[in-house]
Amino acid sequence: MKILVVGTGAREHAICQALHEEADLYSIMSNQNPGIARISQFKIGSEMDIEGVKKQAINWGVDLAVIGPEAPLEHGIVDTLQEAGIPCVGPTRQAARIETDKAFMRSLFAEHKISGSLAYGVFDTAEDAGEFIDDFGEDVVIKPVGLTGGKGVKIVGEHLKDAEDAKNYVKEIIDNKIGGHASVVIEERLVGEEFTVQALVDGDNLVTMPAVQDHPHAYEGDQGPITGGMGSYSQKDGLLPFLDKKSYDASVKVMEETIKAVKKEGYPYKGVLYGQFMLCRDGPRLVEYNARFGDPEAMNVLPLLETSMVELCQDVVEGNLKQAQFKPQATVCKYLVPNGYPESGKAGQPIKVDEEKIQAEGGMVFYAAVNQKDGDILTTGSRALALVTTADTIQDAEKRCEKATNYVQGDLYHRSDVGTEKLIAKRIQHMKEIKGE
Repeated sequence: MKILVVGTGAREHAICQALHEEADLYSIMSNQNPGIARISQFKIGSEMDIEGVKKQAINWGVDLAVIGPEAPLEHGIVDTLQEAGIPCVGPTRQAARIETDKAFMRSLFAEHKISGSLAYGVFDTAEDAGEFIDDFGEDVVIKPVGLTGGKGVKIVGEHLKDAEDAKNYVKEIIDNKIGGHASVVIEERLVGEEFTVQALVDGDNLVTMPAVQDHPHAYEGDQGPITGGMGSYSQKDGLLPFLDKKSYDASVKVMEETIKAVKKEGYPYKGVLYGQFMLCRDGPRLVEYNARFGDPEAMNVLPLLETSMVELCQDVVEGNLKQAQFKPQATVCKYLVPNGYPESGKAGQPIKVDEEKIQAEGGMVFYAAVNQKDGDILTTGSRALALVTTADTIQDAEKRCEKATNYVQGDLYHRSDVGTEKLIAKRIQHMKEIKGE
């Protein structure tokens, strides 16, 4: 079977790794990702050149396409490929709006009375938004309506000092059309612990995956700006140290209700659904959806997959999903990024990766925002590569992952606290305090 994977980063490398032993793999990527290049027939090209992707897919005669990043989804890559007779693991442009249009997603929850929602408002003038902030009287979260690569969200009390700071950021979003729209979503600030549940969806059925906790802050101790994600971990039972099965099941119910609602709107959802939740005192509340695998969360779940990824992809497009099996192991993922990221990570810096020594530690390398030229691996300014290890416990996986970072050389930084016993104890204690235990 010929499968095309669209995308350049570590998420797409993980998808390709899960597929390549059972399929003839093809790739379209904007830079030469060394991990994808070695296991696929590839073409360097823009993922946003929708017609170019279609033409190349037809030339290759691919049977199916898997879409990695969100931006091509927003621009209708699935619609275009499906019109050309190429089925896709990825939602259509309209269905993908649950990620690409936060206002649409929140209104969907309100209209269909989906559980796990929160107080919010959508505004296209700074004046109306300011009135909402003043009337609400509590800390809020400010989000551009459109896509910002995971870097547009700012929280009062964390990134924004007070209500006046929030109003200034609202004006900046609207005046500069950050995210592509002169509008903003303002939400209540949830207090709890964030976690992610990812699922494959065939329009009606969900196959869910182990829960993962991401670390979006740039610096250790959960400090600094929000990034695309600095690392993540998962637990062998598919839950998390602060997350029980009842709360996990409640989050899955929210996702199931969402898929039913999207179908009622006339846009059956096929592909990957990523639910980012906050576990609060009264249970899980939805922070946001992604219409694709998470990055880094894909690297936690896909290496554990025992069911054929090729068969799962076929089941998605055929509407025949049943279940998937995952190895009962814990995982830890740590991202290595150029020093200065996310504000000023340097591009064009060489990095050296001793994959043999990393593999000897039981580690896996997933290349991200790098470019391979003449055998050298160069940074592009964003996250460079992710290391993933598995073990029986999170603590053991973390120790192995941290040791594996010694085998990557370059002007790079990583959060050494991701998955550590100390940080996880902090998460557990935080949830106990929130629940009044």
